[in-house]
Amino acid sequence: MTVQADRDAAPARGKRPKQGEPVIDRALSLLAVFSDRRRALTLSEMARYADMPAPTALRLIARLVAWGALERLEDGRYVVGVRLWEVASLSPRGHGVREIALPYLEDLFEVTRHHVLLAVRDNEQAVLIERLSSKDATEVAYRVGGRAPLRSTAIGLVLLAGADQQFQETILRKPPENEPGVDHLPEGQIRRTLSDVRRTGIAMIRRSVPSRTVSVASPIFDAQGSVVAALSIVVPDGSTPANVLAPAVRASARAVSRNLGYLAEVSTGVRTHSKE
Repeated sequence: MTVQADRDAAPARGKRPKQGEPVIDRALSLLAVFSDRRRALTLSEMARYADMPAPTALRLIARLVAWGALERLEDGRYVVGVRLWEVASLSPRGHGVREIALPYLEDLFEVTRHHVLLAVRDNEQAVLIERLSSKDATEVAYRVGGRAPLRSTAIGLVLLAGADQQFQETILRKPPENEPGVDHLPEGQIRRTLSDVRRTGIAMIRRSVPSRTVSVASPIFDAQGSVVAALSIVVPDGSTPANVLAPAVRASARAVSRNLGYLAEVSTGVRTHSKE
């Protein structure tokens, strides 16, 4: 190790970095401090949220800016860089499904003129990979790239219903998410809801925050019959009956599934798949 490397590894006075923590982990922890409510941060804020000494944060931030993962604003604050979006867009689970689904999302958007969403599951949350919205559409909680809970959103219920049984049990044993504007369902009712989603291929959630909306979602299958994404529409509650919205959402999801190589069975529901 060089003298300079020894200096870089030295902790700031009064605060020691976590023992054995790789540099890449520390750099990723700096990127992880950004959120919907923290889109632009100062150096000191980033260091505090990431729980690392400011000199260490400064060195890592400089590297991240040079690579394009971060950008520095004129006022000195930092924001996430476009380079990260370029890399993320190469994800086959996100970009591949999105590319095939987009024409069908656009057709569905023309009918609803509010919000059309496309999401995939990442660990224990849903990640929104596309959202089409009109400028006059009602306010919704999630943005492209944002995460949503599985138990209290329509897209989440569809993705959870299509997951393997062991994963479902893991989620159901955990306390419900603190999701404003949505009624928390007891475990027994959640199980019945998941069964209904698998039978009908439709999930529906009403919420009152940030606005009164109804969301209707349906699964997208790959060639192996696994649920790889969820498609949904979000409209003002009471504007259109859910039983009118459901066939359109399900038909669009089926069309995307067929283009992914899925051969639909007689049943319209969602099948669960056990891990190999």
